[in-house]
Amino acid sequence: MRCGPEPEENRARAVGMVRDAARQGAGIVCLPELFASQYFCQSEDHKYFALAEEIPGPSSERFGALARELGVVIVASLFERRAAGLYHNTAIVLDADGTCMGRYRKMHIPDDPLYYEKFYFTPGDLGFRSWATQKGKLGVCVCWDQWFPESARLTALSGAQLLFYPTAIGWHPGEKEEFGHGQHSSWETIQRGHAVANGCYVAAVNRVGHEAPDGGAGIEFWGQSFLCDPTGQIIAKAGVHKEEIVLADIDFARVEQQRTHWPFLRDRRIDAYGDITRRLID
Repeated sequence: MRCGPEPEENRARAVGMVRDAARQGAGIVCLPELFASQYFCQSEDHKYFALAEEIPGPSSERFGALARELGVVIVASLFERRAAGLYHNTAIVLDADGTCMGRYRKMHIPDDPLYYEKFYFTPGDLGFRSWATQKGKLGVCVCWDQWFPESARLTALSGAQLLFYPTAIGWHPGEKEEFGHGQHSSWETIQRGHAVANGCYVAAVNRVGHEAPDGGAGIEFWGQSFLCDPTGQIIAKAGVHKEEIVLADIDFARVEQQRTHWPFLRDRRIDAYGDITRRLID
């Protein structure tokens, strides 16, 4: 999805794309990270806090009603205003009857050039979760979370058979020629690895287009949203430049099969992993 400067236009276009996906047979629909606005974290500016909204609030009610109307599950990524001075990068899970089953607050918050998220977002405090929706057991992490195997593992251990990563990631134009291929390859590879290690489906849902809301070089989002199966094989993938609805059929029986044939969860040495909670083993 492309995201423009006007939130209401972005929401309206998202509604249209969800409707289109449902017409094509989608049972679960996930929108990109912070789809209601351009990616404003490219700079630190207090004006962007005005984009935040409460949950429940206008977006959750609007997309909850849409989920109920269409009979689909919707994963929607929002800029959550929890209280004055307390904001989160949050994904909500709306069941096919419109019920808000819960929310996931992004746990890992980056602070890199053009990704100044620590200025805006408090780290999540709800942990790694999953929900048994009418269409299947799914979990959600958000963008920077996708680089951490602990996130995927704990979400899978909570019951997720399908793991979504709403995302806003792309190239710094000045770095693309030298580093672009490797950056994208790393992003795709690690998420396919999460599918293999946890025996689950993984869907990465990115935005497309070039955005520079405050001028400057901006970010060229690399699109290429994809879904991979529990063996890590990509079964559906979008292109780089245009908006697309990426559709694929999934079979949750494959999760059971994969986890019994490649029993990584069975063979985990939970008695030996205590040091994982340390910053460094000296």
